[in-house]
Amino acid sequence: MKKRDLLTLQDYTPDEINGFLAAADRFKRGNADPDEMNILSGKSIVLLFQKPSTRTRVSFEVAIDQLGGHPIILGWRESQLGRGETIADTARVLSRYVDAIVARVYRHSDLVEMARYADIPVINALSDMYHPCQIVADLYTMLEKFGYLRGLKVAYIGDGNNVCNSLLIGCSKMGLDLSIACPEGYEPSAEALRFAEKNSTHSGSKIEILRDPFRAVENANVIYTDTFVS
Repeated sequence: MKKRDLLTLQDYTPDEINGFLAAADRFKRGNADPDEMNILSGKSIVLLFQKPSTRTRVSFEVAIDQLGGHPIILGWRESQLGRGETIADTARVLSRYVDAIVARVYRHSDLVEMARYADIPVINALSDMYHPCQIVADLYTMLEKFGYLRGLKVAYIGDGNNVCNSLLIGCSKMGLDLSIACPEGYEPSAEALRFAEKNSTHSGSKIEILRDPFRAVENANVIYTDTFVS
């Protein structure tokens, strides 16, 4: 079977994202069957983190353990990457030892290169461009709260960063409206905006970029923010 990476939610269909949410709900409510609860039995997953992390690292480590797998924590500088080994070589080597790579990196291009040379799935645990797993968790929280997603309005207040880029993709894929209020010069990436525009033609989502946060939050069901750099 061809390996599947998770670098951005743009690579997944709405049905597949709904599958993530349904699985999360089964696990949280204790409704998953025994085979599903041990889906990672006998598997080793490396967590390769270039950047500090608390919530993302602990979430992955606990989840892998609870699903029967073995998480391996590997700091970027602790590996041969810290001594100049190429990402391509590291990806090839890890592919011989473990079953998947969860990577948190500074540059999204490094993640793309890792996925290109790895024979095993590569999961984006944050890059400078995207944070897809965060948005899956956020979508699940909204689904828990409201019981549905399509037609909700999300207001994002802050810089157009990796979280904002992924929120654009997640909302436009799943039929949520998104109003973004960001300072001039701190807009979301052009790529994420193109993806959102394309997705919205199918989902009916309304996407707008504003300067006034008070306009953005009008009639919003959810108000979202993140670290400000501006």
